[in-house]
Amino acid sequence: MYYSFNIGLSAVIIVLVIVVFNAIKILREYQRGVVFTLGRFTSVKGPGLVFVIPVLQQMVRVDLRVVTMDVPSQDVISRDNVSVKVNAVIYFRVVAPEKAIIQVERYLEATSQLAQTTLRAVLGKHELDEMLSEREKLNIDVQNILDAQTDSWGIKVTNVEIKHIDLNESMVRAIARQAEAERERRAKVIHAEGEKQAAQALMEAAQILASQPLAIQLRYLQTLTQVAGDKTSTLVFPVPVDLLSSFLDKKPDA
Repeated sequence: MYYSFNIGLSAVIIVLVIVVFNAIKILREYQRGVVFTLGRFTSVKGPGLVFVIPVLQQMVRVDLRVVTMDVPSQDVISRDNVSVKVNAVIYFRVVAPEKAIIQVERYLEATSQLAQTTLRAVLGKHELDEMLSEREKLNIDVQNILDAQTDSWGIKVTNVEIKHIDLNESMVRAIARQAEAERERRAKVIHAEGEKQAAQALMEAAQILASQPLAIQLRYLQTLTQVAGDKTSTLVFPVPVDLLSSFLDKKPDA
């Protein structure tokens, strides 16, 4: 009788130990526990020591740290019908653990699939030049759309970064030819602008020289001085008629 009583007491103690062990949960600082009682949502607990009634209650752990998710390379056709491959990375975290567990089955997979479709939809509305030059604006557009759609899941998208935009070889060569043509166009425009400015300066100089006849004679003599300083063996000395007109016009004294 006493022996059977000890066995029963020992069994009860063992059951109580198992129940207490299963009832105690320890959550870290970045974790929260979504507690369900008889299948119904009860509360969000944590961090620290949490007690859960075995059998009657179940707890699902949720990580609140920022998740870094790589979006696989996506085939995108731009608005100007150029096929490119684009991949990105998104940063998000759970801000409402109960929504992340109740509203969506697997929030990590759901966010990944939504990011892929959103990336294709947003980039498909832009031309290739906009993808290459306005990447920061595209990052913000994708982030705003993802953040609005995942808000009901208790998820906050903090950042989106487009990492690579891969082009095929023919498109790379076409862009290189376009860039080369653009550089040639700029060089021709700059050269033409310089010619225009030079012509304008020459016209102003001619007007000044025409208003002062002695000025052109002084300029002519200065040019001869520069030519004579080049150490040449032959010196051509053209004498314009205008230079001698002042002497030819003088009459001899009577």
